[in-house]
Amino acid sequence: MNKLYYSTGACSLAGHIVLEEIGAPYELEAVNLNAGEQKRPEFLAMSPKGSTPVLLTEHGPLTENVAILAYLAATHPEAGLAPTDDAWASAQLTSFNGFLGSSVHPNIGKLLFYPLGEAEKAAQRDVTLAKLRLVEDHLLVGPWALGEAYSTADPYLMVFERWARQGGLLDPAGFPRMNAHLDAVQARPAVQRVFDQEGIAKV
Repeated sequence: MNKLYYSTGACSLAGHIVLEEIGAPYELEAVNLNAGEQKRPEFLAMSPKGSTPVLLTEHGPLTENVAILAYLAATHPEAGLAPTDDAWASAQLTSFNGFLGSSVHPNIGKLLFYPLGEAEKAAQRDVTLAKLRLVEDHLLVGPWALGEAYSTADPYLMVFERWARQGGLLDPAGFPRMNAHLDAVQARPAVQRVFDQEGIAKV
């Protein structure tokens, strides 16, 4: 059975949602980053990176959202959360999730969660909005991230759309597609169950 070490409302939310969408049994353990629980010796012994998410599998611990989401989809193909027989579509999913993990996440995270001076914050806001604009105008196909099929990209994108809306970055007039996508993902029963489990609300 897989076990997810997660932080409430953090990027680990994506893996938690995918676990719930799959429907197979899994275990959860919350890691309080503010309390420094990710620095405990027992956690570092499992994941020297000292960060969440960590998915403990039958093979050992797995880190990084892009890898965790791909592993869960590949080991549960019946859930239909990733292409299984189309190399191009599979590469598109990897590309989308890779951009979220390597570009959107670090920029919006720095803007919203790091102590920045006024000028640095203004500059970081511009960079973050440019990343979100790429998603809105070019990457988000609709109605789901990659088109008609819901995939691992959808809960992952939803994490950052959620942060963006909370941070006042997702103006409905400027980002209508991302707002619609966020609302659609949040309305899914599996997502609502995860919100209840983590004690967070839709935004």
